[in-house]
Amino acid sequence: MLEKKSVCESKVFEEIYSEHSKSLYNFAFYKSGNSAKSEDLVQDAFIKMWDNCAKIIFEKAKSFLFTVVNNLFLNQVAHQKVVLNYNLIGKKESTNENPEFLLEEKEFMDKLQNAISDLKEGQREVFLLSRIDKKTYKEIAEMLSISVKTVEKRMTLALKQLREKVGNI
Repeated sequence: MLEKKSVCESKVFEEIYSEHSKSLYNFAFYKSGNSAKSEDLVQDAFIKMWDNCAKIIFEKAKSFLFTVVNNLFLNQVAHQKVVLNYNLIGKKESTNENPEFLLEEKEFMDKLQNAISDLKEGQREVFLLSRIDKKTYKEIAEMLSISVKTVEKRMTLALKQLREKVGNI
């Protein structure tokens, strides 16, 4: 008989933290657009998991964490509109590109960022989890507790809206 892992054991808890904290942070950041708030949500989720460790099955820990972060976020922002300030432009070092190209690129990135932040929350989450975190539709569906078909629908709508606002990218 295999011994089941207990979330209450320090090593198991640390293993869960190491494995899921980054993607949990990204999930919270995509929802809130705020780094500090995202860190707080992740920390609160792990505290809640530790406080309830006896009730949580190891195999369901990831799902529990994502559900807690989602619920904590929804409680915090109730009826506010979430504005995403995700910086898609990495820090650039010196370049040999001409200034006109760089200006066009910056304008395009600004336009893209604005278009992404204008997406509905569900569409934005699915789009960023897929395109930035490279999550599969199945993984996204599990994280958000929705069906794969819903993920596909949200992605289709997000891409359609982005094409309308930014052009075919």
